[in-house]
Amino acid sequence: MSKAMPTPAQRFASGMRARKQVARKEHATLNRAICPVPALPVLFKAEDGRVPALLKLKHERMAESPFLFFRGAVPIIAADLACHPHTGILTQICGDAHVLNLGAYASTEGKLVFDINDFDESMRGPFEWDLKRLATSLILAGRAAGIARPERNAAVRAFVESYRRMMREFAAMPVLELTRFQIHRIASVQPMKSIFAAAKQATVERTLDKLTELVPGKNGRRRFRTELPILRRVTGREAKDVLASLEEYKRNLLPERCHFFAQYRPVDVAFKVVGTGSVGLRDYCVYFEAVHLAAGKGGKLTGAFSQPGFDPLFLQIKEEPKSAYAPYLAADPHAPVNQGHRVANGQRAMQFTSDPFLGYTGIAGRDYLVRQLNDHKAGLDLTKLNAPGLTAYADLCGEIFARGHARSGDPITIAAYLGDSDKFGRAVYEFAHAYANKTEEDWAALKHLIAAEALPRPAASKKPSTSTKRKGNKKR
Repeated sequence: MSKAMPTPAQRFASGMRARKQVARKEHATLNRAICPVPALPVLFKAEDGRVPALLKLKHERMAESPFLFFRGAVPIIAADLACHPHTGILTQICGDAHVLNLGAYASTEGKLVFDINDFDESMRGPFEWDLKRLATSLILAGRAAGIARPERNAAVRAFVESYRRMMREFAAMPVLELTRFQIHRIASVQPMKSIFAAAKQATVERTLDKLTELVPGKNGRRRFRTELPILRRVTGREAKDVLASLEEYKRNLLPERCHFFAQYRPVDVAFKVVGTGSVGLRDYCVYFEAVHLAAGKGGKLTGAFSQPGFDPLFLQIKEEPKSAYAPYLAADPHAPVNQGHRVANGQRAMQFTSDPFLGYTGIAGRDYLVRQLNDHKAGLDLTKLNAPGLTAYADLCGEIFARGHARSGDPITIAAYLGDSDKFGRAVYEFAHAYANKTEEDWAALKHLIAAEALPRPAASKKPSTSTKRKGNKKR
């Protein structure tokens, strides 16, 4: 027989007991003395195995601003959070929570939705780690936009209060009502109007124009452009390996989605540099076209095939190493071996609706996530951010993260821990302010190394072990 589910009263009591493990006010603490490893060596160690030629670009992007440094510095905050006590209340965490890792994208039904949209670091972890990271990003984004400290404080407090309020609502909801919960106010929240407008423009046709070009003398056939170092056409053995990986990908798609995918044929392959923290990981794009009949006058089928490129699809095949949090948390015995599978599971657990072509595969001993590329994706524009917009956006982020954590964890336990006061919110703000200061110091240290040409020499990329054995990590 399966183990009996704890009663709501027992789950509530568990949340109250967690306060004895870490009092809510203790979340304000950032004690650098108990984190023995300096920040930058942690960052450089996490880059082992990446494409060495791209690490210079990664560091240059991180050096542009403290916020961009923070985007690429998940290994640093993972190590810092792990040095401090945590609640032990586990849920699926995004892991890379920051204000630009929420955005608009197209749902399975073709409607625009807004949700968390990056899960490279996702795994089961303490719920508060996501909140501390996103709160820090609000401080850094506010500083970048020239927003005063009182307004940045208000944004963080709005974020945590929204999370606390909604978690209390989710704790009282029937299970199926929670799984169906939608946030209907999104379109009215500043600055969502501009985000959705940008998402409507991010069509597959625009991606086609941006990433591909016509092949001379090939009657409309298209191929990827080469725009080094960002985009490079892939041919030969490398392209064959990428296309061969689609067989494993198809085996883990739902049958009806596999049927739709089978109607597309691959046309070309490229290597694409994406993001900030992901630079140096292997990231491939595959351009597909569907072949179908063309309609003539009056909508009648003519029997003639449509021109190539009329029905394009772009899939991203992105390398996924282990989460930066994995060294600090006990290994989940139910976690998949393939790290792309881990990321896909985290995405499905936290999002209200996910990419219909979401899946995973492997290439040459490395794990990969598969998803659509640029399916109406758009996010916050920091250059247009003002104080009211930051607070309104933070309030929405709190509701979205509460929903994601409640869907994949225990909302009763989390709600009991948070309680009815703003103690937790005040503490998280103090932590976020202190961690934003630390981030600026770490950013300055990276800039100094770049200026002095003293960055460590990238190690040659090594082929990973193909062993499927997982080694458990001891909890710190």
